[in-house]
Amino acid sequence: MRNSIWTALLALAVLFALVWLKLLLTGGAPEAQPAPVQTPDASSGGTRLRVLVDGEVRDMALEDYVVGVTAAEMPADFLPEALRAQAVAARTYALYCARGGKHADADVCTDPGCCQAWLDEAALRERWGEDFDARHEKIAAAAEATAGERLCYEGQAVFAAFHSSSAGFTEDCGAIWSELPYLKSVFSPETAERVPNYVTFVARSALDFRDTLLYARPTAELSGPPETWLGETERDESGRTAFVVLGGERFSGTELRGLFSLRSTAFTLTYEDGEFVFTVTGFGHGVGMSQYGAEVMAEAGADYREILAHYYPGTELVKEFGE
Repeated sequence: MRNSIWTALLALAVLFALVWLKLLLTGGAPEAQPAPVQTPDASSGGTRLRVLVDGEVRDMALEDYVVGVTAAEMPADFLPEALRAQAVAARTYALYCARGGKHADADVCTDPGCCQAWLDEAALRERWGEDFDARHEKIAAAAEATAGERLCYEGQAVFAAFHSSSAGFTEDCGAIWSELPYLKSVFSPETAERVPNYVTFVARSALDFRDTLLYARPTAELSGPPETWLGETERDESGRTAFVVLGGERFSGTELRGLFSLRSTAFTLTYEDGEFVFTVTGFGHGVGMSQYGAEVMAEAGADYREILAHYYPGTELVKEFGE
């Protein structure tokens, strides 16, 4: 028993000596420990973006940016679930752009023709006037309720395209850009009763119509009577105009939309009373989430998760802070 006690005391003495020697060699300083890894909290602006605004790159918190996009892109009087769906789409789209290196010195820009619209507080105060506080609070609440959430496919933020309104069905991404498995044509419930200017008309004289086409396609044969210029129309699966034969040349629906400033490619073209008339339904490219469709779904009781799952089938809604 006495031998065991002496053995234990000897072991403690050796351990004390080793500790004393280590302190002596390190100047008595305690050994540095690895700092704990902290995940940025998106609700406090942990994730940041470089945003190109009018030619100037601004550094801003991702969640502040999402508020500005949601306010610029969707009517503030929409239901909270529609606004939440828009906030997630805006956040996802920005992260997609940042990963893709769309801009050399910025992650995303505020040009809606390139990325997505964004408005700062001053612009929103001018737009909303005395309603600023209530509307800003409502949109900020939608962003806060979904803070950090984005749509992913195979672990990456997706191309979360969205548009104002569709003509019964959204557009397949492959009809305009490259095919993507989560941007397929789906039913969209908005109607003329719910959407302002859902159906619009663009009329052009035969002379103006001919000159516009020849500017884009000089090889078109438009020397005969105007009623002979309009040929076959080909539609895609969503019902939108894929191609129209005009003067023997095939013009895509997207090309004609640009040439004649149409609100969408969901149009019919007729010649009547000396004019070519486009009858256009919906607004936007038609790919991804329809904003008015999201509002109608919210009115029917769908939450933002159901709205996003409908318009971006096959994606996963994840919550992750930091990139």
